[in-house]
Amino acid sequence: MGYTPRLLEIYRKEIRPSMQKELGYKNLMAVPRIEKIVINMGVGEGARDPKELEVSIEELSLIAGQRPKINRARKSISAFHIRAGMPVGCSVTLRGNRMYEFLDRLINIAIPRIRDFRGLSTASFDGRGNYNLGIKEHTIFTELDLSKVSKIRGLDIAIVTTAKTDEECKELLSRFGMPFRT
Repeated sequence: MGYTPRLLEIYRKEIRPSMQKELGYKNLMAVPRIEKIVINMGVGEGARDPKELEVSIEELSLIAGQRPKINRARKSISAFHIRAGMPVGCSVTLRGNRMYEFLDRLINIAIPRIRDFRGLSTASFDGRGNYNLGIKEHTIFTELDLSKVSKIRGLDIAIVTTAKTDEECKELLSRFGMPFRT
């Protein structure tokens, strides 16, 4: 067969059956699951300095395990000296095994390394069963060599699920081990 990530194994054997039983889903496919994880990194200086954009692309590919795509400005904004088509950031969409591997590293390794961490906010759900997480320092990921990091950047992580409500999404992510504030 092949390699199965640890969190996917836990989801199939423990989380899905217990959620089906406790929340009263009739069908196994009705139980919420994670569809994809989207990681965004804004690079404001990328428009003026192409080297900054390259560095951020390399760092994000180390974090995600997949090469990101370059995001370009849709329209010109004169106050920020940005023209339409200029690179302003990079993003990567993770699915399947890479998604579960990243989520495992995020929950068990990266989040505990956040300074003065008191739990993730429960106000970051979008009302449709998805969770958005902002990280101020991308250096919490152990894949990066801190001696080679020139500038600390922020990340936006969107966890997209098939849950219909925020409560279902919170229950799913809590069972995966997401440390929410109580």
